Order: sequence, then C-alpha cells, then structure tokens
Amino acid sequence: MTTTTTDSTTTTGTGTGIAAASAPRSAADEERADLLASLASARSALTATTRGLSDEQAGERPTASALCLGGLVKHVASIEEGWMRFVLEGPSAMRHDLPDGVTWADLAAGTAREIPQWAIDHHNAFRMLPGETLAGILARYERVAARSEEVIASVPDLSAAHPLPEAPWNEPGAVRSVRRVLTHLVAETSQHAGHADILRETLDGRTSS
Repeated sequence: MTTTTTDSTTTTGTGTGIAAASAPRSAADEERADLLASLASARSALTATTRGLSDEQAGERPTASALCLGGLVKHVASIEEGWMRFVLEGPSAMRHDLPDGVTWADLAAGTAREIPQWAIDHHNAFRMLPGETLAGILARYERVAARSEEVIASVPDLSAAHPLPEAPWNEPGAVRSVRRVLTHLVAETSQHAGHADILRETLDGRTSS
C-alpha cells in the first residue's frame, strides 16, 4: 500500500494513482447543509417540549388559546409536508379551492354553507383527535423530516422557484424559491417552538431546556 500526499489531494492505492480524496463542498452545498441544520435544530426545540408527557397531557389546552402540544407538532409537520410538495409540484400542491357558491368572506365569517376539506384538515391539525398518540405524532414528524432531507437534496438549485397559489394570505403574483421555503420553515418552526415552551411551562412548570 502506498500513500502519496500533495498540496490538495491524498491518493491511496497500490501504485495505480487512483485518487481517494473527495472534492470540497461548494458554497451551494454549504448553504443547503446550513439551512437543513437550522431546520433540524428548530424541530428539536419543538419536540423537546413534549418530552415525558402522556398522551392526555399532550392533548391538554392549558392556556386561553385552543393550542395543545400534540396539536402544535401535528400542525408543523403538516406545514412542512405541504411546503415540500410545493417544492416538487408547484402551486397545485397548495391549492385552496372553495365549494361552489362559497366565498372567502363566508369562510372568514363562519357563515359558509359548506366547509372545504382543506379547512377541516387545517383545523384538525391543531388538535389531538381520538385514537391519536403523542408517539405516533412524533413518529410522523420524523418521517416528514426525513422526506424533507430527501427532497432538498434532490433540488439542483435553491433559487428554483414556483408561483404561490391564489389565496387571501398570498400576495398576487408572488413566488417562492426553495431557499425562501426553507427559511420560512425555520422561522415558523422556531416560532411554534416558542409557543410550545409556554404551553409546557403552563402545563407542569417545565420548559424544553
């Protein structure tokens, strides 16, 4: 076995000169890794607030809001999953269609004669439904996180962008790049981790730290 060291590479072999050293990561790869690491850190801060809780505790609503810890994790997992579909499929993955004859004003006022399924799903994402367990919710979040890693690794350019779907909360003509999607997910997950810390402290006096 012979080993030859130069200024930039290390070659190991049996006299064949085949290089074993890997090329250094590009700036784009570093950015991708940093954004994914930031998202992983935010996820960890959120899930840490549920450590040691029973299913019953995870479903409790200890503050004036309707939020519970299990529901917050469900919500964030659903949001991340939806944005990853957007990265792959574009605005069709995040459409918010309304039933015939129903307007956004009806929906906001609570007077809609029919509630779209996406709105029902959004509402239920904040709650622990009968039969759901904290372990199951956390396991799903882990699967969503693993899928996100796969999706982002498959995207050649973080600047690749899609238009946002039409909705009252989206500016007309707005677009989102993969980079903006990731920074949004870091911000939203971190924000909800803060909410979760308050819920946990109200619940039993403990915090994630």
